[in-house]
Amino acid sequence: MRVLAVGDIVAASGLHYLKTKLRRLRQEKGIDFCVVNGENTAVLGLTPAQAEEIRDAGADVITMGNHTWNKREIVPYMDDSRAILRPANFPPQQPGYGYGVYPTRFGDVAVIDLIGRCAMDYTPDNPFLAVEKILPKLGTKLIFVEIHAEATSEKLAMGHMLDGRVSAVWGTHTHVQTADESILPKGTGYITDLGMTGPLHSVLGIKPELSIARFRGDLTGRYEPAPGACKLCGCIFTVDPSSGRCTETERVLLHD
Repeated sequence: MRVLAVGDIVAASGLHYLKTKLRRLRQEKGIDFCVVNGENTAVLGLTPAQAEEIRDAGADVITMGNHTWNKREIVPYMDDSRAILRPANFPPQQPGYGYGVYPTRFGDVAVIDLIGRCAMDYTPDNPFLAVEKILPKLGTKLIFVEIHAEATSEKLAMGHMLDGRVSAVWGTHTHVQTADESILPKGTGYITDLGMTGPLHSVLGIKPELSIARFRGDLTGRYEPAPGACKLCGCIFTVDPSSGRCTETERVLLHD
C-alpha cells in the first residue's frame, strides 16, 4: 500500500497547484490513499468550498492545525464530514474529529491528527498522552499520524514513541521540507516536516519583503501570499498491509 502525505497548502495559488498536480501524481506513483494538510489554504484557515476542492483534487483526508478555527464557517462542515480532521488534542468540547478510520482495498486505514505544544500560540492537551488514548480504539494496523508542530524535537520524539506501533509519522507546520525521510528501527516511516504546497519563491508562502520587514522591526501590514511559480511537497510511505510496517519512504517535491 502506498500512502501520500502532502504538506500545508498555502493560499489560492497553492490550492490551484494541488488541483493541477495531485491526480496525475497519484496515478504516476500508484498512490492508494492521500492525506493533505489544508489549514493555510485561505492563508489562515480553510473554507468549506476550499475543502471540497481539495477533496475533488484527490485528497482522501484533510488535516488541520493551529489555524483550524480562523474561518469559522468551517465549523458545521467539520461536524458533518469525517474526511476532515482537526487536532485530536484540542479541547474535547470543540467541534469536529481528531482521528478517523477509512475503508480501503487493503483494509481500514486510520489517520490521527495531533498538534504540538512547543512554541505554539496556545497550549493544547498533551499530544503524547492523547495519542495513547486513541490507539486502542482503532482496530487496524494501518495507522498514520500527523503532528503539526514547531519543534523538530517534539516531532522526532513522537516518531520514536510510536515506532513499531503505527505505519508512519509525519510533521507539518513549519512549511520547510526536511531531508530526513526514513524508516525508524521498529518499522515506522518518518519525516520531520512534509514542507508546503504553495508559492515557490517565498518565505513560508508569504511575500519575502513582508517577512523581511517584520524581522527588521519595521511597521508591517497584513501578510500576503507571494506571486509566481508554486511547488508541491510531501512524502510517500510504502506499507506492508499485513504487518502495518513501512518498507519504503520517498520524498516528493514538484515545481514548475
